[in-house]
Amino acid sequence: MPLTEQVRAKLSQLPHKPGIYLMKDRFGRVIYVGKARDLRKRVSQYFHPSRRLGWDLKFNALVDAIHDFDVHTVRSEPEALLLEGKLIKEFHPRYNVSFRDDKRFLLVKVNLNDPIPRFTLTRIKQDDGARYFGPFAHSAAARRTLILARRLFHLRGCRALTPGEADYRHCLYANLKYCTAPCIGNVTREQYLAQVTATCDFLAGQCEDLERQLEDEMKKASAALDFEKAAQLRDTLNDLRRTTRKTNKFSRVPYTLPVALDPQHDLAELTSALQLPSPPKWIEGFDISNISGTFVVASMVCFRNGRPDRSGYRRYKMKTVTGQDDFASMAETIRRRYTRLLKNGGDADKTGEETEPETPIDGQSTNDTAAPTNRNEDIPMPQAGPTSDSASGAFPDLILIDGGKGQLNAACAELAKLGLNHIPIIGLAKEYEEIFRPGNPEGLRLSPESGALKLLQRVRDESHRFANTYNAQLRLRRISESILDEFPGIGERRKAALLKKFGSVHRLRLAATEEIAAVPGFGGKVAAELKAFLEARSELSAPAPAEPSTLDDVERGA
Repeated sequence: MPLTEQVRAKLSQLPHKPGIYLMKDRFGRVIYVGKARDLRKRVSQYFHPSRRLGWDLKFNALVDAIHDFDVHTVRSEPEALLLEGKLIKEFHPRYNVSFRDDKRFLLVKVNLNDPIPRFTLTRIKQDDGARYFGPFAHSAAARRTLILARRLFHLRGCRALTPGEADYRHCLYANLKYCTAPCIGNVTREQYLAQVTATCDFLAGQCEDLERQLEDEMKKASAALDFEKAAQLRDTLNDLRRTTRKTNKFSRVPYTLPVALDPQHDLAELTSALQLPSPPKWIEGFDISNISGTFVVASMVCFRNGRPDRSGYRRYKMKTVTGQDDFASMAETIRRRYTRLLKNGGDADKTGEETEPETPIDGQSTNDTAAPTNRNEDIPMPQAGPTSDSASGAFPDLILIDGGKGQLNAACAELAKLGLNHIPIIGLAKEYEEIFRPGNPEGLRLSPESGALKLLQRVRDESHRFANTYNAQLRLRRISESILDEFPGIGERRKAALLKKFGSVHRLRLAATEEIAAVPGFGGKVAAELKAFLEARSELSAPAPAEPSTLDDVERGA
């Protein structure tokens, strides 16, 4: 497609700096995310006529779909790699393949509250009082640098939480003098903590002396014609510089929903296409998200005057539905949403719930929130400013269901039970973008260029995005809350035995060592180690909730 004036103007203003670029289609959706050492050179290559003459069909299809692009500059190429991976996981662009799984970059972790702290590699950052270093864009360099740090500062590499004399007899690290063996009292805990603290400073970037030492040794080896040793020292120096280079941590990527150029025109087209009595100024869209029947959640998004009103967003965790049943899940969501509106006289803000907002990066505001602890009803999102047209009526002018006839019929049945079947409701099926209406077996297909269809697609895509975000938060919480997985040697049977005896991690922390030792599969030594492990993890954590979740809930993600 020919370059638009908007694209030409952006290309002329691109800097010669590292960063990432986001290619967008005509709907404003991100279809490709890439990184560049030089943004101006890299992005301009997409629009060179010579590139279009190649046989790469995927590249030609991507360029044909590009309608606009955005860029974000960073300080270095590793930062660009980190941000690229984060954005690909956030947007799931159709033309990206790398980073689309749930794998994260490596972190180095150490918990100074452990009896004998040790450095480990992890991909999940938890709120457990430990110190984390990273993420590292080059995982192999991070692994080799951690090995170097263990040798330099004589740290232990064994997995035991509290190694003892029996572990020392078979310890290769101690026999090779890599470790100072605090497990048998060769050094005190205070002396070993000093070694750990020095390693933390090293991983935080305070390693100029070591860099100079390695560089001098490399030059001496090269002068002595020992090129093999010089090459090894060169690789070690490069790994050290890669790992300890300062980078920003992109923990949250702000999401910007594309908006229409003329929302009023789109609303007028939608009114005509659906034969509505008046323009639907208040639209609510619903979607269901689950992974193989687990973490079944729903979302409701609110659009006013053709634009998203995030203060009206709600999300739901299913209460009455078990397994993968989208129809029943949609029915429960509709029932809970409009029962609440009927109860409050159409005032959707009277929920009596509190939310826990997420922390955005770079000081930018966001309207998404983290999931609160207690969810008994639909959950309001924080107010993002004054809501326009807030008094347009007690109920929405149009309800949009993400799905076909099945989901639509389930929603219509619930509205009829509540006496709200006068509210216009439609379903939007993804395959052919067909619009289904109650009592009409034939789907309605609008032109792909229709502003009415684009408006419905924006509502549908936003509800889908919001439901998937909530589902991902619950899955991540399951991973982060399973604290017992960090304890060496514990399996499913032992967890089940602890659940049967104590019922929750909170009660397990309060139990005496003798009580833990009485659980089948535990002895006095393991019980004491588990008690010390839990005390170390809880020392810097927040106070326990009044109604803690059970171990079974943590394992199943309930």
